[in-house]
Amino acid sequence: MDKQECRAIIKFLCFEGESVQNIHDRLLKFYGDNSPAFSTVAKWRAEFRRGRTSLDDDTRCGRPPTATSDDSVARVHEAVEADRRLTVRQIADLVGISKTSADRILREDLFMNKVCARWIPKSLSEEQKHARMEVSQTLLDRYNEDRDDFINRIVTVDETWVHHYDPETKQASMQWKHAGSPPPKKFRVQKSAGKIMATVFWDGEGIIMVDYLEKGKTVSGEYYAMLLGQLRERLKQIRRGKLRKGVLLLQDNAPVHNSNVAKVAVADCGYELLPHPPYSPDLAPSDYYLFCKLKPHLKGRVFKTDIELISAVNDYFGGQNSTFYRTGIELLEHRWIKCIDLCGGYVEKE
Repeated sequence: MDKQECRAIIKFLCFEGESVQNIHDRLLKFYGDNSPAFSTVAKWRAEFRRGRTSLDDDTRCGRPPTATSDDSVARVHEAVEADRRLTVRQIADLVGISKTSADRILREDLFMNKVCARWIPKSLSEEQKHARMEVSQTLLDRYNEDRDDFINRIVTVDETWVHHYDPETKQASMQWKHAGSPPPKKFRVQKSAGKIMATVFWDGEGIIMVDYLEKGKTVSGEYYAMLLGQLRERLKQIRRGKLRKGVLLLQDNAPVHNSNVAKVAVADCGYELLPHPPYSPDLAPSDYYLFCKLKPHLKGRVFKTDIELISAVNDYFGGQNSTFYRTGIELLEHRWIKCIDLCGGYVEKE
């Protein structure tokens, strides 16, 4: 991204009254890793608010003329392209400039910043990416025909393990301390062996049904088929009219979901099964939204029995309003669009 173009965008959004955070978020959304750092956005927004009109760099007195010459910028860029894991110090030594100059070139001239690699579920083949695009486009077209009707008819389901003890992350355990006091210590611990499998059925109004299966047992095709029958009875009780309108069942491609006995149960219950591409947790509302909200709530807490754990999960689900659940379902539209824009690539978590 050209720095003059970047500054022009910052200038325009500044006059629109956008905050530094909003400007940075919008640049990051459209330009990704090529977008400028937050500090750069803040600096130029402040300059434009003070009345600055020029998009050019100020002349810096005493600045070495070769510090950010075109040759230095090109050599820094070449070094980074050759090895993107180099430190700023290593880049400076390779190019023969100061560490400060190398850092300035990376951030202000090349608009680069160092980030961690993003973990993805699977290295998708071109065929799998194409399947993800096709399914996303099919569902998006259907969604656009009648958005409210489509959202209101969806029921989604997925399974997840919940543990008696799931340690909080190192970042979550950070705490304030005085300059002279020693840093707190935390023993490394693993997830507890005690756990239960939760199968959660939910829609845009809230939780419909949760089934808990104790450790040592598995969800088979027959067991899942039984749950689909129980879901129908539960819908009659708490979602009057939903069966009459037609349930759109959104599930992933787990073997139990695709078993013959489960498919027969889906047909017998009168559900319409929505297509879901393989290896696509980023397109499953439970994975990208519901479970991502639940797990941090349970981290660091100790549950002595299955009953205590089940109670905590139910309390969390019951404590969320309908807007919370509808948001998770409505995010499907954004994720289908993003998947198509990425040519079938994985969509990052919100």
